Amino acid sequence: MDGPRGRPLRLDAGAETANDAEPAFLARPDGAPIYHGFPILEDVAVDGFRLGMITDWEAESCDEGDAFIVAPDDSRCGLVWEIGGDPFVAAAALVPASETRWGVWSVGLPHPMNSRENARRNLVYVLDELRPRWERWRADRSRF
Repeated sequence: MDGPRGRPLRLDAGAETANDAEPAFLARPDGAPIYHGFPILEDVAVDGFRLGMITDWEAESCDEGDAFIVAPDDSRCGLVWEIGGDPFVAAAALVPASETRWGVWSVGLPHPMNSRENARRNLVYVLDELRPRWERWRADRSRF
């Protein structure tokens, strides 16, 4: 098969699915949070915020991918990340905040995603910008 090849996904094998024929992230059970079916890296945590893995950068080296952050209140935001160039956190969300998620953010990470320690260092970096956005979302959640 020719053509573009997708990046490897890391699935949470223990996640419950609403349809046994589909993975949990495609068939979230009622009440399951967004990004259900992807693992939360409990050892990649900063001040109660944890990193969730979508693109499996441990299985295959990646310069770009997808991830998510789980806040201390269990709310979540998405990350579309890349390595290389100047680090950044986009000023505007790729996907706006909603009732179930405090946005999806484009970020340029300062450290390669090649170890859990570097993933934690990248989480520290993005939280400098994203924590205040989470706090604003929490304070204004009633608008959704």
